[in-house]
Amino acid sequence: MMKDPVTISTGITYDRENIEKWIFSAKNNTCPVTKQSLITGIELTPNVTLRRFIQSWCTINASHGIERFPTPKPPVSKPQIIKLLKEAKSPKMQMKSLKTLRSIASENDANKRCMESAGAMEFLASIINNNNSNEVFEEEEEGFMSTKDEALSILYQLKLSEQGLKSLIMSGNGEFIQSLTRVMQHGSYESRAYAVMLMKDMFEISTPTLVLSLKQEFFTQVVQVLRDEISQKATKASLQVLVHACPFGRNRVKAAEEGTIRVLVDLLLDSSEKRVCELMLILLDQLCQSAEGRAELLNHPGGLAIVSKKILRVSKVGSERAIKILHSISKFSSTPSVVQEMLSLGVVAKLCLVLQVDCGSKSKERAREILKFHAKAWSNSPCIPNNLLSSYPF
Repeated sequence: MMKDPVTISTGITYDRENIEKWIFSAKNNTCPVTKQSLITGIELTPNVTLRRFIQSWCTINASHGIERFPTPKPPVSKPQIIKLLKEAKSPKMQMKSLKTLRSIASENDANKRCMESAGAMEFLASIINNNNSNEVFEEEEEGFMSTKDEALSILYQLKLSEQGLKSLIMSGNGEFIQSLTRVMQHGSYESRAYAVMLMKDMFEISTPTLVLSLKQEFFTQVVQVLRDEISQKATKASLQVLVHACPFGRNRVKAAEEGTIRVLVDLLLDSSEKRVCELMLILLDQLCQSAEGRAELLNHPGGLAIVSKKILRVSKVGSERAIKILHSISKFSSTPSVVQEMLSLGVVAKLCLVLQVDCGSKSKERAREILKFHAKAWSNSPCIPNNLLSSYPF
């Protein structure tokens, strides 16, 4: 039963909560019934007549245990948001106005989109970009919250549209990315988490131009967030940001120089969450496509061990990436000691198992190539069961 019926531009009425999820959370731009495209700046018009009918029916059937739905609170309007933003420009009113904005954003997705269209995004970004040290702080239950912390939490909570994220990326020639980097360097744990999670949203729709212009300090701070393990969400967001940044050679070197490989290997030793492990192996694969990355992996005493251990233990994606890492090492960085270490870790038996199970033709091809690379060195080893390698044609 509808609690808050609203009508969209196609004339169809839906319950507000459901249609907001369809449009804003699921990012659909069509009417679920008519499949017609919805106009930009979607308006949800309250269907007052239907709501009153539903409330009357609930009242009539109260004796059957039906409770009457209360009249819903009217959605926020654009003029209200504009007024709040004007008030927030006063240093004395800023924190109070920001708290009101946070409360409005937390109510529903329609309020978030209304705030974005009214200019809240630009205002909040200007606070975050501001390097003025005379910042207002206010005591909260868990410490002191600054206006910059508050603005950042609201901006992340808005879950900006793709167009809004693009505007942030384009503003000030990358100024906002630099501001988020400063937050990750000097902010509280909570603000650093918000910064990297917002950055993840931006990178998902970014262009190569942005990614190629990233500075060394950016990698320093993202890897530090990863190292500090602030939260599961912050860890996952940090990994996703680095995965978006490291398809490019220069960025791989920058990330490797910040000790990313060591952090990833240490985290992999204790991580069991499937998606997190996949992201770590994807990032390790990217970094091992550079000489610097391969050297860092081999310098870690548990590098090869954890990579080989994850084969057939995480997912198909995880196995593909782990095998690809071993393939890069075998092809470009193998030495007698590396070959011996792989042998002692049981890599041969693992790769032979890969050839027998369903894990993708590419993975099998790479596994076969690794065995071929080192067949001579491994064939006479007492660690290999008799005729194991001879069972597989190379």
